[in-house]
Amino acid sequence: MGELRDTEAPLQIEDYGLIGDMRTCALVGRNGSIDFMCWPQFDSPSIFGRLLDTSKGGGGHWSIKPRNSTVCKQNYRAASNILQTKWIDEDGVVNLTDFFALSKYNKLLREKWSGSTLVRKLECARGNMSIDIELRPRPGYAREAGFLHESETKEEDGTYHQRLTWTAEGSESSSDVPEFFVAYCTHDRPLKVKPKLFQPSKNHKGVDDVLRARFDLSEGQQIFMIMCNRHVGPHLSKDLIINLESETYKFWTSWIRSCQYRGRFQQEVERSMLILKLLTYDPTGAIVAAPTFSLPEAIGGPRNWDYRYSWVRDSSFTIYVFLKMGFPDEAEAYINFIFARIAEWRRQQESANTKHHLPLMFSIDGSTCLPELTLDHLSGYKDSTPVRIGNAATDHVQLDIYGELMDSIYLYNKHGKPISYAQWLDIRYLTDFVCQVWDTPDMSIWEVRGQRQHFVYSKMLLWVAVDRALRLVEKRNFPCPNRNKWVETRDTIYEQVMEKGFNYDMNCFIQSYEYNTTLDSAVLIAPLVFFMSPNDPQFVGTLDAILRTPEKGGLTSAGFVFRYDHKKTDDGVGGREGTFVMCTLWLIEALVRAGKYSKKYLEIANGMFETVTNFRNHVGMLSEEIAISGEQLGNTPQAFSHLAFVSAAINLERVMTGGGPAL
Repeated sequence: MGELRDTEAPLQIEDYGLIGDMRTCALVGRNGSIDFMCWPQFDSPSIFGRLLDTSKGGGGHWSIKPRNSTVCKQNYRAASNILQTKWIDEDGVVNLTDFFALSKYNKLLREKWSGSTLVRKLECARGNMSIDIELRPRPGYAREAGFLHESETKEEDGTYHQRLTWTAEGSESSSDVPEFFVAYCTHDRPLKVKPKLFQPSKNHKGVDDVLRARFDLSEGQQIFMIMCNRHVGPHLSKDLIINLESETYKFWTSWIRSCQYRGRFQQEVERSMLILKLLTYDPTGAIVAAPTFSLPEAIGGPRNWDYRYSWVRDSSFTIYVFLKMGFPDEAEAYINFIFARIAEWRRQQESANTKHHLPLMFSIDGSTCLPELTLDHLSGYKDSTPVRIGNAATDHVQLDIYGELMDSIYLYNKHGKPISYAQWLDIRYLTDFVCQVWDTPDMSIWEVRGQRQHFVYSKMLLWVAVDRALRLVEKRNFPCPNRNKWVETRDTIYEQVMEKGFNYDMNCFIQSYEYNTTLDSAVLIAPLVFFMSPNDPQFVGTLDAILRTPEKGGLTSAGFVFRYDHKKTDDGVGGREGTFVMCTLWLIEALVRAGKYSKKYLEIANGMFETVTNFRNHVGMLSEEIAISGEQLGNTPQAFSHLAFVSAAINLERVMTGGGPAL
């Protein structure tokens, strides 16, 4: 049972739902198995990772499955991140509820909190059903050998507790690995038969690394299984366990109630906001690009990256939707996080009297030490290798980050809290730096690993950086000794883009000055950041070019958009990839804006948005890419995809209902 049965196909990326607590998270398959989880935080080593070792089954998992069931359904409880899986058979119905505990009221969690508490509740709603459970933790990215041992107690309230503890080989304890607790409870009567204890199973080294159990549940019976740190577990009484679910539900329903979107896509938008909230890291305010690593952009290809970090670019875009949707606290938390990083960068520059770029990404704790390594003992998702952790892109020069960052700061000043004078001094220093470096090549938004180029997207965003700084000067009357230099730089960037970044023979903007016949859907950002009007003939020509199919020189296939044509440029990575969800949604937004002046574009936008909506998985999640075959690809869920979905929904609804121009 260590591997999937021969009759079971490995789950696809889109077959999972996400649960979390803004510290870590887990992917729960629609078959009831947790196949991915890092502990104790997003960028920690995995403890369950079967998703990345589907051929060998050795990455670790926590599976729960009936021996016989006809139908399986999975959904979130309304307006929450509590995941429910239901198995239905003629003989019975069993519900599995999965969530990370969140409580503002629980004294135990307040006093003992030093990690996360994962709760899995099994309840028989009708009849009888036999359930198989298999627990196989594989700490340290499945590199650590060890075993599980158990002890059992019967509490005064009649609840059975079983305690499962992982011990690494050659060690008396493993304090960084959580403990597992199993509590046997009922609504109104004891279990007819005491459940069989978890039984050990030897691995090839003779170590007890798998524990199995079978429970015969009848109507009204419940089993609670908890994964938590070693301080919380022994204090988990029956009443406390039962209350965790109601308190967690109150937390989520109270949080999402602030969402300001009202329209035909309300449920979809609220789900995306709930997912984006799960990608925030409460202790620091950082926002991860995605909670997973090394899920491939093409099956069998090399484009397998670790996204469990906080990119300046991704996080800055996320700030926009948090502010627009009525969640200023999340925006403020990230603004404080990134201003601390800017201040550190400025001090380093001034003390060493050297010039280096602001890091483009940080760990969720603010570090920039993210060495890229491969886990060669893992077979990869559908044998897609290498399996990578860490990210070498942290050393890249990506000039676009200054524009995304400055735009988010400008929006925060407008829709959140006014920035302080101390923050303005950091902004002024950053803008002066941009004025010095803007005319240099970089690796841009797609993090190419080939030669640096003068990417048109980067130039547009550099224009945004200086433009937003100047707007802040005007709105806040901050002192600006180099204002004339800023204006000159902004205007020079614009004119250079129009001269070198537009191919007048093709009538469209191109990827870079060096690759001036290559389309790049990143330039769709132009009207979204007010670089140019959506009805400008040069931008409309770009829209029309990207809307063509790849066979006709465009980037759009069956309603989805590729980033660029890999055959026409050397990005230093190689291999194929799927269509990019965020770029598709950027195209939709650009079409919405152009649709104000030409209705045909609005009709196209509406149809494409419905297509994207239909490709969300069964619980509303979007990964990074969609394959030509229709399956989801890349790390999941992707912040880029969900923030772009929300932004497109806001603006499409606004224009379609006559509420005014897109924002």
